[in-house]
Amino acid sequence: MSRTSKARNLDGPALKGAQTAWDMLSEEQMQRHITTGCEELDAILGGGIHCKEVTEIGGVPGIGKTQLGMQLAINVQIPVDCGGLNGKAVYIDTEGSFMAERAHQIAEGCISDLSINFVHQRKDSISCPERMEPNNFLANIFYFRICSYTEQIAAINYLEKFLEEQKDVKIVIIDSITFHFRQDFDDLALRTRVLGGMSLKLMKCAKKHSLAVVLLNQVTTKFVEGSFQLSLALGDSWSHSSTNRIILYWNGNERYAYIDKSPSLRSASAPFLVTSKGIRNVTSHCKRVRMM
Repeated sequence: MSRTSKARNLDGPALKGAQTAWDMLSEEQMQRHITTGCEELDAILGGGIHCKEVTEIGGVPGIGKTQLGMQLAINVQIPVDCGGLNGKAVYIDTEGSFMAERAHQIAEGCISDLSINFVHQRKDSISCPERMEPNNFLANIFYFRICSYTEQIAAINYLEKFLEEQKDVKIVIIDSITFHFRQDFDDLALRTRVLGGMSLKLMKCAKKHSLAVVLLNQVTTKFVEGSFQLSLALGDSWSHSSTNRIILYWNGNERYAYIDKSPSLRSASAPFLVTSKGIRNVTSHCKRVRMM
């Protein structure tokens, strides 16, 4: 075989699907976001949780990770006329943290806020009043209870087919991505490879189906410069598996969210509340956003 023939074989088929950076920017500017329910948190996130991206949210037990996850599963369903996506949610629960009664309560809070903020301003803003019922919101959350890491792997593998069938899904929430892989997995090298493959599939789903993927994560202790510090679980290699990383933490008696990593957002923190209606603003700090 001649050197020219070998070169042709090495070249292989021409690359397809190229996109200009200008087209990418136009798409990003048109991309919708999912509100968190807290205006300050939405502000530092550039409007809310981004579609077509994987966002990891971690923090200590009781800080509000599951509450935020359930809030996003409700808020993604806000009608387009009210600034939402009118989408559905997939909730993959590995810890048994999801409570349907609490989701119902958050849905009631969401409907109440929409009535106050939109209906009085635009009487035609909600074209289908019968849709604005808490039970309808819960009916649009597809819930999967996962009891082992093998079930979790199977669920992620099945997700692509499920999303092809349920084209209205605009968010996938995994609560938490960590649980079974910390409990049952002894081979750390294999765990890293399995999680890496899982994250690639989730990123592909986010891009292909124009939806948001939210991974809730636990914390662990890490020895840094002579002392133990809290850090998100699964190690440094896992930190590259998401587009954005948000850490929830306590500052005294107040809850804060901090943007730890993002290619498009500045590091910043904002306070938030967990109320009976869900995630909301901290009224006393309504104008404060601390830049790091």
